[in-house]
Amino acid sequence: MATAADLANDRDMQTTMNRSTALRGLVTGSLVLCSAAALVAPAGASSDGLDITGGRGALLSVEKGKTLTATDVVAALDDKMDASAVRYGVATYVVRYRTIDHAGAPTIASQLLVLPENGDPSVSVVSWLHGTIVTKTDVASVRTDTNDYRAALLFASTGSAASAPDYVGLGKDSPGRHPYGDPRATVSATVDALRSARTVAHGMGRALERKVQVSGFSQGGPAAMLVGRALQQEGADRYFRLGALAPTGGPFDLSTFEAAAADDQIAKSGIYLAYFVTAWNRMYGGLYDSTGEAFKAPYDTKVDELFDGYHTPEDIMKELTLVSRDLFTPEFLEKIRHPEGVLKRKLRALDTTCDWRPHVPVQIFHGRGDQDVAFAHAEQCGAQLKANGAKYTLTNLGNYDHNASVQQALPRIVRFFEESSKQSRGAVVRQRSTATTATVTDGLR
Repeated sequence: MATAADLANDRDMQTTMNRSTALRGLVTGSLVLCSAAALVAPAGASSDGLDITGGRGALLSVEKGKTLTATDVVAALDDKMDASAVRYGVATYVVRYRTIDHAGAPTIASQLLVLPENGDPSVSVVSWLHGTIVTKTDVASVRTDTNDYRAALLFASTGSAASAPDYVGLGKDSPGRHPYGDPRATVSATVDALRSARTVAHGMGRALERKVQVSGFSQGGPAAMLVGRALQQEGADRYFRLGALAPTGGPFDLSTFEAAAADDQIAKSGIYLAYFVTAWNRMYGGLYDSTGEAFKAPYDTKVDELFDGYHTPEDIMKELTLVSRDLFTPEFLEKIRHPEGVLKRKLRALDTTCDWRPHVPVQIFHGRGDQDVAFAHAEQCGAQLKANGAKYTLTNLGNYDHNASVQQALPRIVRFFEESSKQSRGAVVRQRSTATTATVTDGLR
């Protein structure tokens, strides 16, 4: 039988097409900066869930980027990954929108939005969530030489709209520092990116489909699971629903990951741990009262300013040692190995991002050759899913290091999402067929 969500989706899609003429022409030049009020009526939220109030997800600006042919997309992938799935040209946009930070305060974020140039009025949606980034301008909305930019191009070239949020505190225009790993800021920036992307699509006479396929790499792996749970269980958005999940190379047991960093058991341990503890002490407190309690001299006087979002990884590695035992005090490393208090409570949220039951296809990707995030993290995620009765597939990407593994994963994720979409559409057709038969039968009684 057709569900209420399916019927609501039908009405939403019709509303979308009716309203598109009023918003068409939103993005016409190489650069358009405008307020949400200039794009849509300043009334309350519409019946189909499109935010037109100027609140969370409200569109602030759209900057038209590049238009690439399918051949251009293949060239942009630069032999970094399999390009055989590329079918369409794409158009890129940098979108600024309203969201909230880890404390719930209003702020601004940005995303790279890539739309397929295939002429379809209704477009499927992929949300791509990036890994650890320390420099504001190292995001996909700014740099075109990153795996995150290539990922967005690849998804869009197969016919999906690709929303790649920079996260709070990253990108050229998001103020303040990045709340590294905070669940609230992660989910809000991602869901609000989808809302603003929907507004942009409306302005071009196109509708984003309701179901969102969510994937992410490294930090973006647990982020994908957080966003998926928010969409499925927590009512994160009135329109968008979860369609499929494909986390990749993620540290799904953050307590274990940080303890391993404290023991120098992962690559670049000191940098990962320094970024983590400075961000979390700033957000939550309770880790240390002065940097000298956590960091050895001379690093204690410089570490905080190095993670301000304006220093590059190269800048940071010149000033800090990569070895945790040389960077941190022995007493502080013991706190990381055996967390208590606020640290233990906050870590639990990121140790359990897979501890729920998705009602959608799930495929976890990880490489056994990953020296940054051990394969055991993917197994931990799978074990939590299994304990909740969820079905999933775990794919070993082979003997690739951390960054190379995502290049191996992305073409597989494309195929997984395409197959998931086919199955989902087939299920909807079967449900509607069953609903029609049931209606006729009831009418004969």
